[in-house]
Amino acid sequence: MAGIYIHIPYCRQKCHYCNFFSLATGRHREIFPQALISEAISRREYLEGETVQTIYFGGGTPSLLGAEVIGEIISRLSELFDLDADVEITLEANPDDLDEAYLKQLAKTRVNRLSIGIQSFRDEDLHYLNRVHGGQDALQSVQRAKEVGFQNLTVDLIYGIPTLNHEAWNQNLDTFFALGLAHLSAYALTVEPKTALDHLISKRKLTPVDEVQTATQFEILLNRMEKEGFVHYEISNFARPGHYSRHNSLYWLGGHYLGLGPSAHSFNGRTRQWNVARLDQYVSGSATEGVVQEKEVLTITQRYNEYILTSLRTSWGTDLEHISSVFGAGMAEFCLKSVQPFIHQGNIVQTGNRLFLTAKGKLFADGIAASLFADEAV
Repeated sequence: MAGIYIHIPYCRQKCHYCNFFSLATGRHREIFPQALISEAISRREYLEGETVQTIYFGGGTPSLLGAEVIGEIISRLSELFDLDADVEITLEANPDDLDEAYLKQLAKTRVNRLSIGIQSFRDEDLHYLNRVHGGQDALQSVQRAKEVGFQNLTVDLIYGIPTLNHEAWNQNLDTFFALGLAHLSAYALTVEPKTALDHLISKRKLTPVDEVQTATQFEILLNRMEKEGFVHYEISNFARPGHYSRHNSLYWLGGHYLGLGPSAHSFNGRTRQWNVARLDQYVSGSATEGVVQEKEVLTITQRYNEYILTSLRTSWGTDLEHISSVFGAGMAEFCLKSVQPFIHQGNIVQTGNRLFLTAKGKLFADGIAASLFADEAV
């Protein structure tokens, strides 16, 4: 199972909370697609001939590229890689880009899944986040996408926004359910260092995030999604059966992926590498040597820790038999011993050879995973 991630770094404006590599500029936009293809050509052997089952355009704001440009990139990738006949191709998009004309052009390409960055249906919340669109734009973008023929749709929502009380959060969820979509990505608002949000809160120009509010809204989310028949298949992702994101599942299940574009990461099971996070440097590099910033060969301990971090976040859980067969019986014993305090605290349950986070444990997923990491091979 393999995938390709394409990072499009352009944005209309930077959201206050964003710490991804993105730029509110149009610089180099005309030559950027060719830089992507040049990188793909130079790194086509990274996936070692594996069939590509998923392509994901992320960012930044990929929908700022013309639909024809998106189609051309996909066409060139199909010449360079073995794409599955049923390949899932996702485009992240902002509501303000999805007018009827753009959607009709996009429907002519092989893009078959849209991930719409709504974040909230309320103008007050969107203003706090410094989003470009309004709540009405969000609703209309989903409706237009459905009318044009896109059936595989997901949206992003954010909870824990200081302007979003519990009643308003429930209203956001009501609106989501009314749209009849089969997938939701929901994220807690986090204040990342050196972001505009971090600066504005420190200057007391914005209300700080309340951890209690965030935790309560996460619990509301879990209860509402379960009642509506959604599977909580990863900490931040919910889907009706059969509508999981193949691309994100690839990450969590240890699949291999090639990352194209500035700051993009790649993983092929043995090595991890990441690209330069500079647009000028990226477009001037025509081969791997000019694009890849750093590469590391993963030790067995690093691979074990990564498996713990990703698997524990999912509904499939952490498989002790898998750990034993891939990383050694000693690692499986180490994991089972390390997890006992969290089982006693009610944060993890063991079912057969698998470990699963409880609803309580999901509030502390990353911290629990870090506590199960190994410092060296056992």
